[in-house]
Amino acid sequence: MRRPDACRTTVCGRKGRFEVTAERTRIQESPGDKLFLGGVYTFLLLALVIVLYPLVYIVSASFSSPEAVASGEVWLFPVHFSLEGYKAVFGNSLILTGYANSLFYAATGTLISVTLTIMIAYPLSRKTFYGRGPLIFFVLFTMLFAGGLIPTYMVVKTLGLIDTRWALLLPNAILAYQVIIARTFFQSTVPDELVEASQLDGCSDIRFIGSVVLPLSKPIIAVLALMYAVGQWNAYFDALIYLKTQELYPLQLILRSILVLNNATPIDAEEMIRRQQIAELMKYSLIIVASIPVLVIYPFVQKYFVKGVLIGSVKG
Repeated sequence: MRRPDACRTTVCGRKGRFEVTAERTRIQESPGDKLFLGGVYTFLLLALVIVLYPLVYIVSASFSSPEAVASGEVWLFPVHFSLEGYKAVFGNSLILTGYANSLFYAATGTLISVTLTIMIAYPLSRKTFYGRGPLIFFVLFTMLFAGGLIPTYMVVKTLGLIDTRWALLLPNAILAYQVIIARTFFQSTVPDELVEASQLDGCSDIRFIGSVVLPLSKPIIAVLALMYAVGQWNAYFDALIYLKTQELYPLQLILRSILVLNNATPIDAEEMIRRQQIAELMKYSLIIVASIPVLVIYPFVQKYFVKGVLIGSVKG
């Protein structure tokens, strides 16, 4: 059913002011529609609670006492407020070293990956680029077939990258999915007419990329930076394989060493219980500490993220 809604507008003319009344119609929802929307909102509310509660629990547990966490007293709010978990985290020199290493890997790796991705994606977006078809085929081929762990390790070892920082920066510097997204973005954002106009003005390719392409590509650069940064920050398998020196370990590998491989022998039963309680509390504190960089960066690139993904998601 439709319910009329009057709308009055004042119009000024040469002969004075007069009012024009127009009727707007608004669709009235049927009982079935209201029931359906109520079910949708209820489902979304339940989904929100299911997703949000673990996050709230982790934050509350990280600010609770070790005894309360170990005994399961924490449900929603902190119990016996304590910063002992964070003191244990930041009091460990290995964790601080791993944190600094992860920041370095994330920042440097993101810079290298975004630069190389743009360098390969932009030429592939131009129809005049010679050999464009075979190169695109090779890029897509890597999405379906990979060399495997042992051949990759042999390549890294032959290049002399074992137990160096470059072992975490170069082998996975370019990912095929990001190249496809960036290539499609350049195709839809930088038309051939713009390239031809710059060539007529005597603009070189390097200057055109720096002065025209990059300023127009802020959304896709933000998307690529976020994807690569999150991947670098959460990666630990490559470090587990390629690194031997503990001073080069990223934060994720340090956390694994502390929480999973902690085989220290306590002095007595009381000390053992105390260490187990601290280890349990450290898990939640470490999750919060390890998530802070991503939570800080995401709000600044979120406005570009959706736009960049939508534009670059259409494969052409």
